[in-house]
Amino acid sequence: MAKGYRITASTGIHKGDRDYQQDQVSLLSHSRYPGCILGIVADGMGGRSGGRKASDQAMLTAKQLFERYSPATDDAPSMLKQLIEEAHLVIRLTAISSEQEPHSTLAAFLINPGGECYWVHTGDSRIYHYHGSKLVHRTLDHSYVQILVDRGELTEEQANVHPKSNILIGCLGTEEAPPIRQHFIAQLQPNDVLLACSDGVWHYFSSAEIGSAVSMLSPREATEFLIQKARSRARGGGDNLSLVIVKLEALT
Repeated sequence: MAKGYRITASTGIHKGDRDYQQDQVSLLSHSRYPGCILGIVADGMGGRSGGRKASDQAMLTAKQLFERYSPATDDAPSMLKQLIEEAHLVIRLTAISSEQEPHSTLAAFLINPGGECYWVHTGDSRIYHYHGSKLVHRTLDHSYVQILVDRGELTEEQANVHPKSNILIGCLGTEEAPPIRQHFIAQLQPNDVLLACSDGVWHYFSSAEIGSAVSMLSPREATEFLIQKARSRARGGGDNLSLVIVKLEALT
């Protein structure tokens, strides 16, 4: 990371109103390269054990690839693409051996020591990039309602409350290869915030509300606030919630 910055970060996870936890979240600091960070959210689906197995496999694959990754010599987009493809393959093999239908979303962002950032996602777990409270960019879900939004048939607000808002058009573990979408940020700046989260979190907020929370609060405070507020707004019908927040602060 460039001099003059410091990174603060937090992860949060809650089972919401579900009987069991299928989400997984992790924030990894590279053992050999200070300032190299990987944030990951995986939202498992497919019954009590199937969904958790899928998100576990996604996390294990991410940790293994990240440990072998060298920011000086390896291509970050290739590593992230490999993460999706390998996790998908392992989950498919799990499904064959266990006669379950394990699936998972995956959203991961990688920050290199120089301050450049790469991300990848499949499914409807999201990554947001804010500068202060202003949204710079976010992922677009691989979902049925996102197609309707893209066509101009629904607004984002209508999509959130659509009865088919939970239908995905692609993720890890499906018969078809998962859709892979990547994004690159050439240089993170002071007051930038990265947030990755499952739909159990973002479903209950506008982008502006999230931006206010992550800009005004520390990552730990924002994590606790977003989970508590999502739980309240779910009114007893909430999904598992998971999120990771990384904030760059200028040294004064």
